[in-house]
Amino acid sequence: MLQVTDLHAYYGKSHILQGVNLEVGEGEIVSLLGRNGVGRSTTCKAIMGEVAPHGSIQFRDEEIAGRKSFEIAKAGIGYVPENRDIFPGLTTRQNLMLGLKPGQKDGDGRWCMEDMFEMFPNLRNRADVDASVMSGGEKQMLTICRALMGDPDFIMIDEPTEGLAPKIVEQVGDLLLQIAERGVSILLVEQKLTITLRVTNRVYVMGHGHMVFEGSPQALRENDDIRQEWLEV
Repeated sequence: MLQVTDLHAYYGKSHILQGVNLEVGEGEIVSLLGRNGVGRSTTCKAIMGEVAPHGSIQFRDEEIAGRKSFEIAKAGIGYVPENRDIFPGLTTRQNLMLGLKPGQKDGDGRWCMEDMFEMFPNLRNRADVDASVMSGGEKQMLTICRALMGDPDFIMIDEPTEGLAPKIVEQVGDLLLQIAERGVSILLVEQKLTITLRVTNRVYVMGHGHMVFEGSPQALRENDDIRQEWLEV
């Protein structure tokens, strides 16, 4: 579904991505691991067109590198950034409606608002409350659900469990599995090995702007050298 080949990206003169290669197949959950600052979030931004990409990014066999972000979203790619952007002054329900594509109505795609409320009852309880007053965990659920409302075929989710209580982390993991069950592919940027190893089909480890490991969760469990050098504090 997604194939990234020899991807480079820069912030000014800083060479952040230095030849990234990765693939995400149909219905796969693929995790991108690594310490802060190695380029994981920049990889997502380059795929989404928020950072100028140098290299090849193919989605469903079509080159999307160089397209504008809204064009990439229309092609079927969703993106949940790590900063949990919600629209303050709008209710939870209104935030969810903003996830719909132009001309799309609630229920047209794989997901509808009622699905979101069933998965996360807290969102139903706060459906008509200003979204800015919600907890961090509730905002994270809202940003993921808003992206799903646009019915993407592929979604990138950046650090969804950062700062969340263990119970909410478990809920997020369950949601990721539900998303994949409905045929949506996922690129998950994470640091928590517990959730990553539970839900992921394949794992990439990034270091210094390129991939240093690719394999199954079990292969990562068994590779002490990679974990110690590139993941553990």
